[in-house]
Amino acid sequence: MAHILIVEDAPDNRNIAELILLDAGHSVVCVGDGASALTTAARIQPDVILMDLSLPRLDGWEATRQLKSNPATSTIPVIAFTAHTLPGDIERARAAGCSSIISKPFEIDFFLKQINLLIERRPLERSHER
Repeated sequence: MAHILIVEDAPDNRNIAELILLDAGHSVVCVGDGASALTTAARIQPDVILMDLSLPRLDGWEATRQLKSNPATSTIPVIAFTAHTLPGDIERARAAGCSSIISKPFEIDFFLKQINLLIERRPLERSHER
């Protein structure tokens, strides 16, 4: 089981992702904007952040950059969860610090596989920090 932060402003997308992750045995916290993502991630230290890129208050690209520049959250993997899938959008997400991209609409098996891959890598990253 992993602790996952979903950052998504569209209630339907947020609810679907949350239900899938809960059904897979994960614990989930949801927020609806990038500014809330920064404070919540620092407070709960999730194993993975699922980040929409088009968000109010602070978009997902900038929220990811700020998460990656903060020592308290810099090692938390961020998955871009987005409909922005043109090559330039993907490059921009990776440049901001996203480890992976899940495009919307998504296929459930691929969705869970991407999340599980990053969860499996996280303990390795934490051991290198020590």
